[in-house]
Amino acid sequence: MTAEALTAGPGPRCWVPPGVYRPQTDTRLLGRAMRREGVGPETDVLDLGAGSGMLAVEAARLGGRVTAVDISWRAVAATWLNAVLNGQTLRVRHGDLATAVPDRRFDLVISNPPYVPAPGPLPTRGPARAWDAGTNGRLLIDRICDTAPAVLRPTGTLLMVHSHLCGTGTTLTRLAEAGLRAEVVDRARLPFGRVLRSRLAWLREQGLTADGTTEELVVIRAQPI
Repeated sequence: MTAEALTAGPGPRCWVPPGVYRPQTDTRLLGRAMRREGVGPETDVLDLGAGSGMLAVEAARLGGRVTAVDISWRAVAATWLNAVLNGQTLRVRHGDLATAVPDRRFDLVISNPPYVPAPGPLPTRGPARAWDAGTNGRLLIDRICDTAPAVLRPTGTLLMVHSHLCGTGTTLTRLAEAGLRAEVVDRARLPFGRVLRSRLAWLREQGLTADGTTEELVVIRAQPI
């Protein structure tokens, strides 16, 4: 893995209000994969779970016709403002994943969903809403796998990033069962952050981590068979 596009050097302007996911390594990893897809003026792009909207802004900068969706009103506001701050035009929709864009299909669907395994119910407010995703971290991932065929054009592509803690093989299998050919196209290993360190004992009890010090982020690429 090269340092290209994963270092947090000077970049676009970004406003992130409290409760909205701040761009991090997973954002940059997914952005790097997206730039390899040849996004251009004829590319219809859907960003599911846009967060701050910076991936949507980057897709628009590359020339794509971008629609960004998030269930959080603060994320919707951040995406809209960050598009304005960076001189880009995109559609921003409030809603629950693909239900916000009924009967539409896209050339490229990107997603950096909440994927951190967590004890207790899914939060409905507060900062943890941006990363917690149930006891196995798959509450949003599985829904995206299942609904991707309905929003992809026949030659379309899904790019999704998540942690190996959620089960990389499980995602590949679920996408295959949905009729998509899937593979890991990028990855990065990094130390556990504050959130994972805070629940290390629970992660070990669940059998989700062996060493308890690092996680691997993966970008999965899938296309209709």
